[in-house]
Amino acid sequence: MSAELWLTQLHENGYRVTAARRAVVETVEKSTRAVTPLEVYDLGRKKYRALGLVTVYRTLEKLEELHLIQRVHQPMGCQAFISMGQGHQHLLLCQNCGQAAFFEGDDLNPLINSIARKTGYQINEHWLQLFGLCANCR
Repeated sequence: MSAELWLTQLHENGYRVTAARRAVVETVEKSTRAVTPLEVYDLGRKKYRALGLVTVYRTLEKLEELHLIQRVHQPMGCQAFISMGQGHQHLLLCQNCGQAAFFEGDDLNPLINSIARKTGYQINEHWLQLFGLCANCR
């Protein structure tokens, strides 16, 4: 999905399309790695000098609500964001360069069903992130 489609989605959901929002959207949409709000702020300021950190956080929140981006929980504790994958996919992240790749979760149902039986939980959804080193960083 392109940055223009993201901006259209924001507009259709009652949000003004400003130069600041455009800078945030373009920064996240073009990234091939998960970016933190501070990284979005730093990169976005190159496109729109007056970009504010509050605008970055609010725009990221709205993009996540619209399922255009997804939150990435990193081992170091800070959260980052990346464009949403297609369909139900899982995320693989390089611990060195931050490169991200999506992959299909082919056969997790036996594991999920086993956990549900053992715990008594009704499991409604799941999310999986794997961390390692990409081919370039090995």
